[in-house]
Amino acid sequence: MSKKDLIAVGFMLFALFFGAGNMIFPPALGQAAGENVWIAIAGFLITGVGLPVLAVSAIAKTGSDLQQLASRVHPVFGVIFTTIMYLAIGPFFGIPRTGTVSFEIGVTPFLPETADRSIMLAAYTVIYFIVSLWLALNPSKLVDRIGKLLTPLLLIGLTLFFIKSVWTPMGEIQKPTDAYAHAPLFKGFIDGYLTMDAIAALVFGIIVIQAIQQKGITNKKQLTKLCIQAGLIAASGLTLVYLSLAFIGSSSVQAIGYRDNGGEIISQAATYLFGEAGTVILSVIIMLACLTTSVGLLSSCASYFAKISPKLSYRMLVIVMSVFSAFIANVGLTKLISLSIPVLIIIYPLAITLVALSFLHDYFGGKQTVYIGAISGTFLVSVVDGLKTAGFDVSAILHVYEKTLPLFEQGIGWLTPALVGGLIGLLLNKTNHVTRTERKAS
Repeated sequence: MSKKDLIAVGFMLFALFFGAGNMIFPPALGQAAGENVWIAIAGFLITGVGLPVLAVSAIAKTGSDLQQLASRVHPVFGVIFTTIMYLAIGPFFGIPRTGTVSFEIGVTPFLPETADRSIMLAAYTVIYFIVSLWLALNPSKLVDRIGKLLTPLLLIGLTLFFIKSVWTPMGEIQKPTDAYAHAPLFKGFIDGYLTMDAIAALVFGIIVIQAIQQKGITNKKQLTKLCIQAGLIAASGLTLVYLSLAFIGSSSVQAIGYRDNGGEIISQAATYLFGEAGTVILSVIIMLACLTTSVGLLSSCASYFAKISPKLSYRMLVIVMSVFSAFIANVGLTKLISLSIPVLIIIYPLAITLVALSFLHDYFGGKQTVYIGAISGTFLVSVVDGLKTAGFDVSAILHVYEKTLPLFEQGIGWLTPALVGGLIGLLLNKTNHVTRTERKAS
């Protein structure tokens, strides 16, 4: 495979990962982390960049899709876990987020102060998802072409944005807020979940594999190596973008004040630095980028559910998902992000554990008991973390976990139970093997 082809796949992977929604989290982290921004963004890069690259590599290494990978735990788990992943990246959070982000960045800056934002959001999302629905039902190269044009335009715009923010700073970096004052690295690590790129990598990893296979690469070891190299190209681009956006957010407080979400930060910082012209250009690019992401997600999710439920047609699924996404989008960007956090806190550790197990698969012989043990140990903690974040009273369990689990208060208390569960699964498998051998001997 030539270097040119490899770079092309790396750029394709970057485009798959980098949707307009990814623009809103680093600036919000930058504002809140303040002087601790670089420590916090380091944690963010682990889960927002490193983990997606590992997830694509895991899919390449196994040579399968997400459902087949998850089925190593159990076939039922494979279906349930994959379904939850598609719902999260699709109609529950991912697709509605494209609508709210495009409204926040593309429309809000131009609304008069007297305008009723809830009514405007409702009107906008109806139009936005009608267009998304039409494009998803009428596949053409239009979306592909827009996507290929928008990625370089978006990168050029962000580069100018960053240079301007350094050349004419918006203000001094402020003290960190409470959430980032004590454990900024771990807080950034959890914030990286919000990109949902690890989920996207597990869902769309097969696209990268097929792109490499089309170049004549069939050897699994070579395929995995090339996926990792393409991943590193994509990771380099994402890292530069996230660092730039985090700096813009961290230096923006004196100019625009603290804002509820990254969409507001980006739009108001663009207006402050470039005036109305800059805001208009940014708005158009973001709105179109969100639209292409929305169409891609609608198409992918509808295709998956049509495959596992043949009685449900692709057309009907696209219509239902579009209507549902429009409804969910009307909770607003800030509320949508807060609703997604508990779910992501539950499923992200499971995804991390699954990816890690796929890399260790050969070392423990791919034993199902190891998969079951590690995933069970992870879930017992991540579900409590998620319920706590959602506001449920789990104080009795929390009291036990806080006293017994390392790093629980930092949000990664699931790590030790995952390791212990995997080891127990390995021991159980060896015990069962010895028992079966003894029975045969007798």
